[in-house]
Order: sequence, then structure tokens, then C-alpha cells
Amino acid sequence: MPIAIAVTSADLVLPATDPHTPGAHVLTPPGEQDFPTALAETAGLLERHGHVIAVYPATTPRAHVQRLHAVRAMLESDRIALLSTSLPPLGAAVLVRQLRQLSVCDFSPGVLGAATRLLSHYIYAGALLGSAARTDRLPVPLPPVTGPRSAVSAPHAVLARPTAQLVPAGDRSGAAGLAGPQFATTLTYAAGRFDTAWVTGPLARQWQVQGVHPVPLPAQSPGWWHTPKLVEFAAAIHDASLLYQMVSSMRQEACHWCGFTLIGDRCAFCSAPVSTGRERPAIGGGHRKALAR
Repeated sequence: MPIAIAVTSADLVLPATDPHTPGAHVLTPPGEQDFPTALAETAGLLERHGHVIAVYPATTPRAHVQRLHAVRAMLESDRIALLSTSLPPLGAAVLVRQLRQLSVCDFSPGVLGAATRLLSHYIYAGALLGSAARTDRLPVPLPPVTGPRSAVSAPHAVLARPTAQLVPAGDRSGAAGLAGPQFATTLTYAAGRFDTAWVTGPLARQWQVQGVHPVPLPAQSPGWWHTPKLVEFAAAIHDASLLYQMVSSMRQEACHWCGFTLIGDRCAFCSAPVSTGRERPAIGGGHRKALAR
């Protein structure tokens, strides 16, 4: 059985685009499930899959996050990784889909869990907004929009990750200025109460995406972006073989605390940083620059 990928919301489980990608388990929120049942739910996942990698957005309600950690502590299990992501809702769902794709590969649990940070670095997540009036409320550092009121109320495109960016998007002939990926991607998008033509046309052409995939708008998106007038998008590597090559090319280490094999500078299961001493055991070759915070 593949390593279990768990999430805190059904919106994080996008439709699979190939028959080999497994689903993800949606963990029931505290308001809908008592604690003993939550323990049994997670224990069942461990029994069936051996290890659980649970991904949750940074905006997840505190009670739900506390429940996750309480369950892990009560089960006294080092086979559960709890990983937070600051990606916007659709970007987080794309990340989860990539983890689902890789969960059927021959990666160890530690490597797959640590790959979350690597994969996040290569997801270009943003949204087309009906105006820039509330962009100062977004959880990303953006410059203020100045000028006449008409300029503020005009459509703007926001790139939240991997680098924050805000550009006007009124020109349908192009999407100049919004930095895009320099590698092959597909574009997943979800429409709120706004026209998708700019995203599927000028943006897709400038970013040279290899395909566009419409999905339902996540329920958390209007709240995250502070407006229902939006089209959220995320460009990411879609080919499972390329994802596998990316992860497998990274240098592997042995966690000095729990013993899991990992990539990057921190263990996904126990959060211990990689030892910097010369005695650090090296298991593979490569580099870790893309994983640095």
C-alpha cells in the first residue's frame, strides 16, 4: 500500500489526472468527531499504510491543528508527519496532488515528507482579482497600489508563491510582468465570480503551459484572497516522472534523531534539523538549495 496522504479539507483533494494517482484521506474536523474516534481514524490509517503524511494549510483553524498534534502524541507514533503549507488554497491542493503522485513511488516516508518543501518551491500560485482594493490584507508582502481610484479598482494579478508580485491585468493581449516558471508546467485554475479569459489566454500563453485544467474553486479561496471576484491558478510540474527525477536527484541524509532518510535541512517526521557536523552521514548526492527556507 502507498504511504497515506491525509488532508484537513476535501478541497485539498483534486481529481486525479491519471489512473495511477491514489486519493487522499480527509481528516474529520474536531467539531464533527470526538477525540476517541479521531484516534481510531488515524490508527486505522497507520495500520493500513504504515506511515501518514498529513498536509494542512497555515490558515487551518487552531483547534484542528491542535487536534492533529494531540492525536499524534496520544498514539506515540513517529510514523505521522504533520506538515503546514503557506501556499494559497489551490496551490496547496496542487501540492497535495503531487504528493499523491509520488506516494506510489519507491521513496521512503522521510524523503516523501521532506519533498513537500521542495515541491512547494516550484509551484507558481496566484490569482486574478477583480480589483486591488484588498490586496493589503493578503498574507504576502505586496506593494501598495497607488494612483486614481480607477487604477485600484481595475483587475490585478497576484503571484503569492514562490515570490510575491502584483501587476495590473487589464490588458488581455498579454500578461507581461508576472514572473512565471522557466520549466514545463500545466496550469490548474478555479473560477470564482470572474471571467477566466485572462488566465486561460494571455497568462497561459506567456507561461507556455502545456495544458490547462479547470477545477472547482476551493471553499477557502474567497476568504484567503478577501474577495469572491477572482480566478485562482497554480502552475506546477505535472509529469510524475519529472517529479520523481527532481526528488531522487536531491542529496539524502539520515536524521540524527529518528533515523528517517530525508532530503533538505529538516526531518518531516520529528522536525529535527540536519546535523551540520562532519560526522553527518551522507546517503546520496545532490544539493539542498531549493529546500532552504
